[in-house]
Amino acid sequence: MGFLRDLTWAFIERIPQSYWLALTWLGDSGLLLPAAASVTLWLSLSRRTWPTARLWVLLFGTAGFIVMCSKLAFMGWGIGSARFNFTGFSGHTSLSGSVWPVVFWLMASRRSHPVRVAAAFAGWGLAFAIGVSRLALFAHSASEVIAGLMLGVATSAAFLLLQEGRPHSRIPAVLIALGLLLPLTMLSPGTPAPTQDALEVIAKWMAGTDQVYTREHLLQGR
Repeated sequence: MGFLRDLTWAFIERIPQSYWLALTWLGDSGLLLPAAASVTLWLSLSRRTWPTARLWVLLFGTAGFIVMCSKLAFMGWGIGSARFNFTGFSGHTSLSGSVWPVVFWLMASRRSHPVRVAAAFAGWGLAFAIGVSRLALFAHSASEVIAGLMLGVATSAAFLLLQEGRPHSRIPAVLIALGLLLPLTMLSPGTPAPTQDALEVIAKWMAGTDQVYTREHLLQGR
């Protein structure tokens, strides 16, 4: 296990940080929350796919709620694990694992079933790479990235399995791609959304404190 860890970090260190910054932005909430909303819209365009749209909202909303609660629990009350260096699910990784496989699957909706499956796996591969970028930028620990990836993959996999046999969207891929570009009209590429700052404000308000718990607080109490 130590050899594999060393090999992974040797690979990470050979890649320029600019690459990791660009890759990690593909998991930013400023891009993927609007993308998730667009998935809902695309699935709601036809009455045939309304049940699929409701399924997506339920599963994605549940995953987002879990991530938010884990972050608020730590920032407000210090609920985490020093042993596993865990302060909450990686939001970038969980969002990526939830959204990109479904987006790619929708983009291939006019293709054959094997192509749609391959598209979903490409989305999971991208989510894995975004998770690695969070490690490369020291934004999260391995436990947080793994937990986020597992949650995201479980969300998208559950959606894709449960929608099997139901009518699905036939939206042209170019329209879906254009929908992904809409957030860029309000947020420059590479600019992170202020999600973390907003969660810190909420955590302080809920916990009735003037400061949030940090990773340093967690590890000092180990």
